[in-house]
Amino acid sequence: MENCGLHCTKIEDLSVKIENEYIIKNINLELHCNELTMIVGRNGAGKTTLLKAILGEIEHSGNISFFDMKENKKKKIKIGYVPQKLNIERDMPTTVYDMFASYISNKPVWLIKDKKIYKKIKESLKIFGADRLIDKRVGNLSGGELQRVLLSIATTPVPNLLILDEPVSGVDRNGTKDFYEILSKLKKEYDMSIVLVSHDLDLVKKYADKVILLDKEILKIGTAYDVYKSKEFIERFGEV
Repeated sequence: MENCGLHCTKIEDLSVKIENEYIIKNINLELHCNELTMIVGRNGAGKTTLLKAILGEIEHSGNISFFDMKENKKKKIKIGYVPQKLNIERDMPTTVYDMFASYISNKPVWLIKDKKIYKKIKESLKIFGADRLIDKRVGNLSGGELQRVLLSIATTPVPNLLILDEPVSGVDRNGTKDFYEILSKLKKEYDMSIVLVSHDLDLVKKYADKVILLDKEILKIGTAYDVYKSKEFIERFGEV
């Protein structure tokens, strides 16, 4: 697969240290548009820590920069994020519109529905086949429906980099297939870099353009075939 060649997120010497222990160390990585990078590693390897560092949620050393090759200059990076899970009560009255509007509008959404915002949200949801969910309570959404809604929120406005932490956890096989088809469409149509953590090695093999084996440091990077055949991978997961 070829990159679009127009955008690149560059991560240089990224480390997270708590007291005297490195959680992740010396991460050097380029994330190109039109590319799905999937991170694998054992529990405690630092996968979620790496995502949080990129998001700026935890203190870290090193640099993260975004380059627009078309204009040949650095720009402020726009990041979208879909968490592994949300703590949602089944009986909470919040609708998809309420949740979405709270992210994109400063108006008190619980007072009255703004027709322009409602239309904008519906159009954003439609890209993911979720426009029919706009008035549905968030607590009543299935796993697959919730992921479509969260993806829609994370890509409004369109980010340069989309980060996903175990996004299909709890989603059935059909929902998982639909989810990855959406990601494929996103990266191609919006020149987006996508980084995803997954424990499902079969899904990684099927969908990843680039795979990173992480164990506090990057041990191996390349295609799924190259990473899975490496001694570093086999030592941790065995042959797959």
